[in-house]
Amino acid sequence: MTTDMPFFTREGDTFHPTEVANGPWDPKSLHGRVIVGLLGFAIEERHSGPEFVPARLTVDMFRLPTIDKPIEVTTRLVRDGLRIRVVEAEFVSGGVSMARASCQLLRKTQNPDGNVWSPPNWEVPKPADIAKPTDPRLGMNGKWTTRPIVGHMGSLGPRRLWMSEVRELVAGVAMTPFVHVAVGADFASPFANAGDKGLGYINSDVTIYLHRLPVTKWIGFDVVNHQATEGVAIGECWLYDEAGPIGTATVAALAQRKPMANPSKR
Repeated sequence: MTTDMPFFTREGDTFHPTEVANGPWDPKSLHGRVIVGLLGFAIEERHSGPEFVPARLTVDMFRLPTIDKPIEVTTRLVRDGLRIRVVEAEFVSGGVSMARASCQLLRKTQNPDGNVWSPPNWEVPKPADIAKPTDPRLGMNGKWTTRPIVGHMGSLGPRRLWMSEVRELVAGVAMTPFVHVAVGADFASPFANAGDKGLGYINSDVTIYLHRLPVTKWIGFDVVNHQATEGVAIGECWLYDEAGPIGTATVAALAQRKPMANPSKR
């Protein structure tokens, strides 16, 4: 268990944001990472199991919740088949729907015979071999911790880093591998979409694809795509743990009138 303040406390079926759950756009609003993380948390806690892999989680964020409102997450089992399980979830803040999620869980089996081409594993230093950054703003002043590999947010060129969580999502509940990925996945938006003039896009969704759950606490982000036309952007990162590739995080984003300055310090 960490000693840092968790993002939420829980009372029955209600979650209460703490002061560290705020985001970068407005100090009174929730960070996208905790919205995605809490939806993933509820889906896994209520509907998953060791025989299933949460292969896809999509979260639509269509309103910006504030940190002073209680939150409820409702879930609905859409399909409970032998091999495929589909779950929907809704994020309700102060009685108003703010976000929704869809998760597809696939039952583990064996790979078929034969070989299929895959991109090679990235060749990067392990987190333990990279010095801890001295600038606390690189982890939004303690919301998470990073080990930069190459580039930084907003640099023009390859961007890669390791990220790890330093606090619980929900007080008293150890963060599972899936929740660990879900909480961090929102980072794909600023990491992929920030430019040399700052972060000018705010993401409206996150989609995570996983072929396996991470086996280490460090998640690697490798920016592989950013495209934008008429204020609509997409960004994509390949995801890794210390053992190799685990999946992808993709986001859609909208242009903001007031870009966030100094993205390299976020």
